Amino acid sequence: MPIPEDVTGDEIDKDVRQELQSLPKTLAEDVAKNLVMVARLIDEDPEGAYGYSRVALRLASRVAAVREAAGFAAYANQKYAEALAEFRAARRMTGSVELWPVMADCERGLGRPEKALDMAGAPEVQKLDKAGQVEMRLVAAGARRDMEQLDAAIVTLQSPELASSSVQPWTARLRYAYADALLAAGRDGEAREWFAKAVEADRDGSTDASDRLAELDGVEFVDALDETTDDLAESAETVEVSGAAEAAEVKDGSDSDEDEDEADRD
Repeated sequence: MPIPEDVTGDEIDKDVRQELQSLPKTLAEDVAKNLVMVARLIDEDPEGAYGYSRVALRLASRVAAVREAAGFAAYANQKYAEALAEFRAARRMTGSVELWPVMADCERGLGRPEKALDMAGAPEVQKLDKAGQVEMRLVAAGARRDMEQLDAAIVTLQSPELASSSVQPWTARLRYAYADALLAAGRDGEAREWFAKAVEADRDGSTDASDRLAELDGVEFVDALDETTDDLAESAETVEVSGAAEAAEVKDGSDSDEDEDEADRD
C-alpha cells in the first residue's frame, strides 16, 4: 500500500522503535511507516488502517507492537476474533496485562459477555493501572447490559472514580456510561444529571454527551444547510408556479386576440 511522502517512520513511539531494532534497518523503516499509517487512519478510516496493519504483520509478525497494532486495527473494524488472536499473541510476547480490558471487550463482541465478566474478576485486573481498571469496569458494565442486567450494570459503574470531582482522561466516558445505563433503566432525572456531568468533563469531545443532554431537555437542532436547501427549493417552486401562471395569462390573451380577429372578419 502507498505511503505518503511526509511519513518517515520516525513518528512512532520510542518504545516501538526500540522493538523494531531487532529487524534489519530497511525492514524496520518499512514496518515503522506502516505502523504510523495505522495510527493515523484508525479513527477516520478503519479499513485503511487495517490494510496497513496487514502489511506490517506480513513484514514483522514476531514484533509485539506489530501484533498489537494489528489487533487494534481489527478491533476498529469489528473483526473481534482476529483482534483477540492478535492481542493474545502480543500478550504472550510481552507478558503485559495492559490489553486485558480490550481482550474482554472482544469477548463481548463475539457474543460472550459471561466470558468478559469472568475476565473482569480475574487476578490480572489487579495488575492494571488506574486507567486500565476503569476501562475494565466499563467493559464489565457493558457485559451486564448485554445480558439485560441493567441494575447490575449501574452498580458496576458506581465507584470512587465516578464519584471523584477531579477530571481524569477516563472521567467523561465513565460518567457517560453511567448516565446511559440510568436512562436505559428509566431513571431519566438521574440520567440527565450525569450527562451534564459528562459534558463538564468532556473537554475534547470524546462523547456525544452534549447531544444526549439536549435531547433529554427537548432541544431540537435544525441543520442550517438543510433549511437553506428547503428555502431554495420553495423559491424555485414559487418561480415555477409564477412562470406557469404568466404563461397561461399570455396564452389566454393570445386566444382572446384571435377570437376578436375572427369576429372582425365575420
